[in-house]
Amino acid sequence: MPISVDAHVCRLSQDEFGKIAFDVMGHAFDIHRELGRFFDEAIYHAELAHRCPDARSKATITIAFEDFRKQYCIDLLVGGGAVFELKTVDVFHDRHRSQLLNYLLLLDLGHGKLVNFRTAEVRHEFVNTTLTRSDRTTFSIDHTRWQPCDSSSAGLKQRLIAFLNDVGTGLDLELYQDAVMYWLGGPTCAFRAVEVKSGGQPIGKQDLLCTPDGVGIKLTAIKPNAQRAFEEHYRRFLRHTALEALHWINITRQTVTFKTLLPPKSTG
Repeated sequence: MPISVDAHVCRLSQDEFGKIAFDVMGHAFDIHRELGRFFDEAIYHAELAHRCPDARSKATITIAFEDFRKQYCIDLLVGGGAVFELKTVDVFHDRHRSQLLNYLLLLDLGHGKLVNFRTAEVRHEFVNTTLTRSDRTTFSIDHTRWQPCDSSSAGLKQRLIAFLNDVGTGLDLELYQDAVMYWLGGPTCAFRAVEVKSGGQPIGKQDLLCTPDGVGIKLTAIKPNAQRAFEEHYRRFLRHTALEALHWINITRQTVTFKTLLPPKSTG
C-alpha cells in the first residue's frame, strides 16, 4: 500500500467517535483548569496522552511511491480511529483544518477534532469527511491544453498521474509538490532563479520550480471559478520572464488539469 501508519487504525461511526471525543474533551478541560493556558503545546500533548488510556501519541503516516517518501505525524490517535490535533494558538486557521483533514483522508477515517489550549477557555472544533480513498482515486484528467515542449514533461506527467492513482486527490498540495520536486532531482536541481524584467530592465530574480530544460512548473488546487483569473496573472508573469512556457497542474478532488501556458510572444 502506498500509505501506511505505525498504529492500528479502524474507521469509527459518528456515534463511536462522539463517545471517544466526549471522554477526551473531559480530560482536556480538566488539564486546562489545572495547568492554565500558557504552556507549550508539547506539555498539553504529554498530559492528555497520559490521561487517555487508549491513545497513541505521535503515530507516523508514511507515503511511499517508487523511491519517494514523505511522513506526517499525528498528535493523538485514540481508539484506533479518532484523530486529535492539539494547538496552542490565538485562533484556528484554515491551515489547521486542512492539516487535520489531510490526516483523515490519508488514514481513510471520517472524524477528527482540533483542540486549542491557548485560549481563555478550551476551543475545539470537529473536522469530518465522508470521502473514502476509493472516492479520491476516481478522478478525470483534462490535458487538452498540455504541450510536452521539453524532454522531461511527458514522463513527469505520467508519473504524477500514477502517484495520484495510488494516493488519491484532495490531499495536502505540499505532498504533490514535494513529489514533483523530488522527481526533478530535489530542491537544488528543481528550483531556478528566474530573472524578472520590466520595460526590458532586470528588476530581480524569483525562484521557480522548473524542468531540467527550464520550463516552469506550478501546482495548484484552485476551484474552477478562480482558474481564469489565475491563468491571466500567470500569463502576465511569463511576459516578464524569459521562460518559454509554464506547465500548470491543477489538482482538485474530481479533476486533474494539465495546461501549458505560453507567453504572448509565443502565441503569435
